[in-house]
Amino acid sequence: MTTVGEFMTTRLVTMDGTDTLTAAARVMRDNAIGDVVVTDDGDVVGIVTDRDITVRGIAEEMDPDRTPVNQIVSRDVITVSPDDDAVSATDLMRTYAVRRLPVVDDGRLVGLVSMGDLAVEREPQSVLADISADDPNN
Repeated sequence: MTTVGEFMTTRLVTMDGTDTLTAAARVMRDNAIGDVVVTDDGDVVGIVTDRDITVRGIAEEMDPDRTPVNQIVSRDVITVSPDDDAVSATDLMRTYAVRRLPVVDDGRLVGLVSMGDLAVEREPQSVLADISADDPNN
């Protein structure tokens, strides 16, 4: 059994919910990532993606320099433990139609696992694994 802790991403980028959409977009750009975990005093309260900024923020004519991430964050966060197996993580993603799962150990954020991470781990010959393992194109 392969556990989530064996292949999760540990290079975490978090933000406070009071940070602006512009700040979130810049953090994503500067770190070559498409999402940030939103925290409040170290507790995971949600995830915001580049798509959230575009669809929930900009398309709704929110001012990105004034709108806090809290206004668009996805709050119904499903988490996993580093000891959970990859199959369980895959099942959770399928059941809840999510692409990322924060990994929490004793209430503390320790990682993030994405569909791409699971593809690389479970189906290394798949197109998604190929794309996920490649360097980002800027």
